[in-house]
Amino acid sequence: MLALAGTLLVFRAEAEGLNAERLAVLFNLDDAASRQVAVYYAAQRAIPVQNVIGIHLPDINVMTPEAFSPIRTRVLNQLPVAVQSLTLVWSRPYAVGCMSITSAFAAGYRAAFCQPGCSSTPPNPLFNSDGWLPADTVGWWPAMLLPTADPALARALIERGMAADFSAPPGTLYLISTADQARNVRAATYPDVELKLSHRLRIVQMSTPIGREVPDALGYFTGVRHVAELPVIHFRSGALADHLTSTGGELQGGNQMSTLSWIAQGATASYGSVSEPCNILEKFPNLGVLFEHYTHGETALEAYWKSVAMPGQGLFIGEPLARPYADRPR
Repeated sequence: MLALAGTLLVFRAEAEGLNAERLAVLFNLDDAASRQVAVYYAAQRAIPVQNVIGIHLPDINVMTPEAFSPIRTRVLNQLPVAVQSLTLVWSRPYAVGCMSITSAFAAGYRAAFCQPGCSSTPPNPLFNSDGWLPADTVGWWPAMLLPTADPALARALIERGMAADFSAPPGTLYLISTADQARNVRAATYPDVELKLSHRLRIVQMSTPIGREVPDALGYFTGVRHVAELPVIHFRSGALADHLTSTGGELQGGNQMSTLSWIAQGATASYGSVSEPCNILEKFPNLGVLFEHYTHGETALEAYWKSVAMPGQGLFIGEPLARPYADRPR
């Protein structure tokens, strides 16, 4: 009976997981690169044609809430009923007011999600949850940005996400401590992460400066404005990586390292804030939760979204359907 119950729970989680039929691809009608990458992604991932939706967007980094709200309303009115999550195929805009555009599309713009930035903001109802029917259960459409400013990089990102599927890659989860006291706060969680995940992953804790090559990275997490050792990190397909800092989600024009740098180096998904969150841990990925879900076969989008307790200011970026630890369909 217990074995049967466990089997049914696993089946239910897989049945409710994110797949091509439940993902919509949004692209910018006014951006040729956005359109081209969206068509390529939809073809590669077998996204149903009715799930691919073009919208008009301004060529700016940050939209006003007033301009954004009617666009989101039109998108929701066009979504097929099966859709539970969104891929945003562009690089600009990446924010709406002080919210990330991924969270604004997910939950709608509300100033409380990002103001004041150095206080608690509304919680994520999907945090560390089972299954994945967010539109049906809580009325959210969690989103991930697939950046297109460099179309060659966008294609490479898509291809590494697909290469990761069902691969159960060997490698290492790197947890990095730094001398940046304000940004190193996540390091206090590293012992618990290792205790929780060491039976499933090889975990290595290191401190900066990193004086050697970093091979076979399945994950790399640190807290610093700029990751000096980035060029020596070698990522496996499907790897996740981010740095806890104030404005890593500012994809253009910021004075801190952008999450795009992780993607350019070979990561498959990342996360960063678009407005000042202060170093509140709940506004950044909980690494134990992130890899607990990822290594149980969930997609990059599902695992990353379930790992952030207060996601209003955070930009989710990468190839949403990458699922390296899922069982291959029979």
